Amino acid sequence: MDVIPAIDLLEGHCVRLYQGDYERSQVFSENPADVAKQWVDEGATRLHIVDLDGAKAGKVVNLKAIEVIAHAVSVPIEIGGGLRDRTSVQQVFNLGIQWAILGTIAVEQPQLVQELCQEFPEQIIIGIDARNGRVATRGWLETSEVLATQLAVQMQELGAAAIIYTDIHRDGTLTGPNLEALRELAAAISIPIIASGGVSSLTDLLSLLALEPQGISGVIVGRALYTGDILLKEALRAIGPGRIQDIPPNLGFSSFA
Repeated sequence: MDVIPAIDLLEGHCVRLYQGDYERSQVFSENPADVAKQWVDEGATRLHIVDLDGAKAGKVVNLKAIEVIAHAVSVPIEIGGGLRDRTSVQQVFNLGIQWAILGTIAVEQPQLVQELCQEFPEQIIIGIDARNGRVATRGWLETSEVLATQLAVQMQELGAAAIIYTDIHRDGTLTGPNLEALRELAAAISIPIIASGGVSSLTDLLSLLALEPQGISGVIVGRALYTGDILLKEALRAIGPGRIQDIPPNLGFSSFA
């Protein structure tokens, strides 16, 4: 299972929000590229970036910071926040970004999502941010009447490569992921699901690993990495490729002898 460090950008800084509240942000670094390099040095094979200013403004705002991060690391990057037209999506792909995460337009402009999935196959991820099971849009500032599972099914049919599911009430709270909602979502679709929100410990990561056979392919970890509640190297050893439980026990002999 992929362990994907999150880098949230607000006014060019690396921050974390509490339950998506812009008024409750905490700055962790004024140099996001250094943060990105740190996570890669510790073993990250993929990064998750959110342009929080962009999510609120409806267009990419932190383009320069994104470009610096993309040039600073060699691992694939997924990015969301303010990608609400083809120009914005092309803009981030031109920087070398691997995946574009679409949220608001999945609800408001599904036809555009379908066109983008066709133009950029396997590069469009749908970010479903849910509040009490219903999809939030426009930087989590509005909540629609659309059910998360309903939207996921529709986006799979339109050609989305994967779904990132975030439980807003748990995001930034370190209270654990919403396993019930993830199971419900996994039962409804067959494309990969990346879990996000509330992960606070290795125990949380192992609980998500148990859902891997159902289609949970990765987990985004934010605040817990920045506070030290989770150490990335330990997380990767616990649930990442070559995780501890996949290593055969040493029985005192070799089958190659």
